[in-house]
Amino acid sequence: MRWIRRHGGLMRRCRAISESLELPEPFDAAELIARLATSRGRPIDLIAVAARPGAPCGLLVTTGQADYIVYAEDTSALHRQHILVHEYAHLLLGHTSEPSPDPGLTGGLLPNLSPDLVKKVLGRTVYLEPQEQEAELLASLILKRALLPGGRTRGDEWAHRLSPLLGSRRANGPHD
Repeated sequence: MRWIRRHGGLMRRCRAISESLELPEPFDAAELIARLATSRGRPIDLIAVAARPGAPCGLLVTTGQADYIVYAEDTSALHRQHILVHEYAHLLLGHTSEPSPDPGLTGGLLPNLSPDLVKKVLGRTVYLEPQEQEAELLASLILKRALLPGGRTRGDEWAHRLSPLLGSRRANGPHD
């Protein structure tokens, strides 16, 4: 009960943001991010990297010229979509001023960036941090809407909505 009192406002805020978004049909996280870049008039580049032990699977880097979302490329399509939407949520929520984790974690992911810039990276690896919880909640609500508009779907519609997230399509489906 205490969690509900403490986090009720957070849930209401994230739900309101999620419900206000126009999601691409079929859902595609890269398209969702491209729409945000267009509306903000600021580039958001997606950078796929090989996952490394001990490194975050996703990372948001904000510079004066652009935002960069770095994500693990060698994971499932569903996990990749979740990583991208999680980092997108950080942008929507204005989480761009926190210090980065240990530069050793990000240096392996972003070897071409200076150590000074890495210190400015918004790279969060601990889900106990309030901004992480907020971004995770918003990402989950967005993905729930992408999969289950209205909270319910029939089996065929469920398979149709899930296939882009999993990186597959049904034979003879509407997008083939």
